[in-house]
Amino acid sequence: MGFLVLLSISLLSYGFIGNAYAQSVECGDNQIEQNGVCQDINCGPNQIWQNNECQDVVVGPKNNLNLKTDLNIYGQGGIVVISGQIQNIENLGSGDVSIIVRAPDNNIVTIAQVHPNADGSFQTTVRADGPQFKTPGDYKVFANFSGLKSEIKFEFTGGDGGIISGGDNNPITCPTGQTLVNGKCVVKEITCPTGQTLVNGKCVDDVPEPIQCPPGEELMNGKCIVPEPVEEEPPVCGKGTELVNGVCQVIKVDDGKKPGGACLIATAAYGTELAPQVQFLREIRDNTVMSTSSGMAFMSGFNQIYYSFSPTIADLEREHPLFQEAVRAFITPMISTLSIMTLAEDGSDAQVLGLGISVIALNLGMYIAAPTVIGFKVRKHLKSRK
Repeated sequence: MGFLVLLSISLLSYGFIGNAYAQSVECGDNQIEQNGVCQDINCGPNQIWQNNECQDVVVGPKNNLNLKTDLNIYGQGGIVVISGQIQNIENLGSGDVSIIVRAPDNNIVTIAQVHPNADGSFQTTVRADGPQFKTPGDYKVFANFSGLKSEIKFEFTGGDGGIISGGDNNPITCPTGQTLVNGKCVVKEITCPTGQTLVNGKCVDDVPEPIQCPPGEELMNGKCIVPEPVEEEPPVCGKGTELVNGVCQVIKVDDGKKPGGACLIATAAYGTELAPQVQFLREIRDNTVMSTSSGMAFMSGFNQIYYSFSPTIADLEREHPLFQEAVRAFITPMISTLSIMTLAEDGSDAQVLGLGISVIALNLGMYIAAPTVIGFKVRKHLKSRK
């Protein structure tokens, strides 16, 4: 009798379990089961179903140039080494890597143009001191090369705005074929892979004796073929300009808050950022003018005007050597008059303002008043001879 009771209980339990499994519902990939019914998941294109709700997919910043710094955190006076690697550089356009460092308040700290090496590597440094490095927090580094972009950040612990080294805090940029090691530019050894040879600082494929094609044909993939007609390419605009309706126009950039920008006209006139005249202009700007509130206000308005036309003049200087010589001769006396600003004490608004007005008056007399008086004298003399 007991055996029959146990058997009946087992059969009834099996029936209930089978009925429960029979009522379960299998839903599709984009569905969920709620109360025995399959319902569609209506998440957005950049969302996923997680923890019973649609959540946004977090996408990090792009780093197409493999941009990085040697450390994650720096103190005042530290050297920030910024480097990167451009993949397949031989298939991309030539030019420099543009690097911009922005402070936590999004102000531009420094701008650098770095020419990449033959293997696609590039590197530059920034000294974390001076008036640009004061606010603690995350500083962002943006890089751009031939449409490829990267963005990284590093932490700065804060400073008092002084220059720890006592010298120029401009980034060190090594020439082509060299790399920065312990603060010095040294020649970088390039090792080419098997099947390639180093030619003029670049690794090129080993090729057999070149094939001579007859007139009207060109070599492509080892065969001489008749080339297809090539459509006329649009004009290539210089730095600081962009193509608008087939015409190169100056790119308008709000540089009113851009301390530490490049001296474009002077750099193009003297041929390098390391020229003594260019270094002198930077020292006057960063160590004297920018050390006072009135000087910073003046530079804010000056930058808005200066960067509206300086890229065009700099491009003309590089394209026309005679124009470069003329600009150099024109600005040399003005640079000499700026030596008066070295007499001002750092942080003294009164002295910077007074000496600044004196320099402006001296240049107005030298470049406008004197030529005008001479012109009137010559004209009067010519009239008296008639």
